[in-house]
Amino acid sequence: MEEKSEVFNYTYSASRQAEIKSIREKYMPPTEEEDKMERLRRLDRSVTKAGTAVSVIVGIISTLVFGVGMCCTMVWEGLMLPGIIIGVVGMIGIASAYPLYTHVTKKQREKVAPEIIRLTNELMK
Repeated sequence: MEEKSEVFNYTYSASRQAEIKSIREKYMPPTEEEDKMERLRRLDRSVTKAGTAVSVIVGIISTLVFGVGMCCTMVWEGLMLPGIIIGVVGMIGIASAYPLYTHVTKKQREKVAPEIIRLTNELMK
């Protein structure tokens, strides 16, 4: 006679389950709360992007102006006084990059604040 052996094997892998879940979530339609949360994250990131872009541009241009002023004083003969003036203008620009960042970021926060407050109130209910 033939003997039947009933064996149950189960293998659980947490990493595999997490991968399956993350793939499944890509294809599920987003819920309204997820849309609001993503909008909130996007608004929060956008606040500092404008200030960062403006301050980086001003900082780079000012550094280049400062470099031209240094070249005038050290490399090219007879341009000491214009080089000093150009260098000081570059230093002023470099020094103004961070205050410019804080000013632009503050203005962006004031502009976006009502929408962020509204979204956070809806999500905290």
